[in-house]
Amino acid sequence: MPRAAQPTPPAGVESTRSDGDAGHFPASLLYQAAKLYYTEDATQADVAAQLGTSRATVSRLLSEAKRRGIVRIEVVPPSEVTVGDLSDRLARALSLTNVYLSMPLPTPGPGRTDLDVMGGALAPAVGRALSAAGLLPGDALLVSSGRTVYEVAQYDLVPLPGVRVAPTVGGNDQPEAWYQTNEITRLVADRIGGRPNYLFAPALPGPDLYPSLLNDPSIQRVLDLWSHARCALMGVGAPPLMRSDIPQFVPTGSSSLRAAVGDVCSRFFDRAGEPVEFEGSERLIAVELEALRHVPVTIAVAVGAEKVESIIGGARGRYFNQLVTDPATASAILDTVERP
Repeated sequence: MPRAAQPTPPAGVESTRSDGDAGHFPASLLYQAAKLYYTEDATQADVAAQLGTSRATVSRLLSEAKRRGIVRIEVVPPSEVTVGDLSDRLARALSLTNVYLSMPLPTPGPGRTDLDVMGGALAPAVGRALSAAGLLPGDALLVSSGRTVYEVAQYDLVPLPGVRVAPTVGGNDQPEAWYQTNEITRLVADRIGGRPNYLFAPALPGPDLYPSLLNDPSIQRVLDLWSHARCALMGVGAPPLMRSDIPQFVPTGSSSLRAAVGDVCSRFFDRAGEPVEFEGSERLIAVELEALRHVPVTIAVAVGAEKVESIIGGARGRYFNQLVTDPATASAILDTVERP
């Protein structure tokens, strides 16, 4: 039987059959081998057959193609690795115990904004943070007012039966649902199977009403929980003079608030994390910033470019030791704190 004809090798392959210098392979040959192997899924044996050379030479062709930049291989980490690295970097940058990142916020539909979609995206991460807090029946969980916490409370969190839930600030005279702290307390208690404790007081009572409220036994019971709380879940407010949505009791015309970059529990602070007072704030029925520093687990939840400086200032003041946010906000914070 006559011997089968061998394929005629392309120009430049003859030298490969005698194991010539790989560095002298023509670029066209390197490209041809790489294209067959990487884009057409041919095996090295297939490539060798088509080029009329050995598998060993094909291996050298592919190595040379990578060395000369004809083949560029990108290794993309899975999303959980990327997110883990980002959360660790942010925790170190802000000196926080933990940072919990949500999935990216979904694109809002027509007529909707990020405010309308953030609750569902953030709730699972908030649930992880609360679960890790180790709360037991009888422990106190404080919750703040604000749109972010209110939206998160519309979704399932984590079962924490028997945990006592209490507001960090008065606000039963506020028209918006997200500043009605008793409503948020009820929602969070429902989501975790806890026991709500209500605070029937305005956030900023008048001079005559203030002392009588402090002497009320039902209010004293809630204030006592502030000093014994195991955990606090709080929103972070944007700079007060840049906000279109703010509690009615905040005097936005106050010159002192020009220095404020944000607030937690309606207590304002500046860029360095130092407290910022305003006229009448000595009557504010809200947990003190100093008291928050002594709560073992303090979880801030916030998203948005307008809150980057607010989050940084709150972390510098040590008013929270954990953060729940989305990847976009986390990256924006890192860009700010790592800026030369």
